[in-house]
Amino acid sequence: MPFGKHKGCLIADLPGNYLNWFAREGFPPGEIGRLLALMQELDHNGLRPLLDPLRKKVEK
Repeated sequence: MPFGKHKGCLIADLPGNYLNWFAREGFPPGEIGRLLALMQELDHNGLRPLLDPLRKKVEK
């Protein structure tokens, strides 16, 4: 996350309430907004585990 309270945090690690706040208030323009909207959808629908295989690749 390039700005705000969670600056430096991976978008995939942002808390659901923060993502929901963006959904209510509006996502920023550009790629960051698209990524935040996608992560909010994943979180809202309980699909965060879909990111686990990607995390394992990054950790190696």
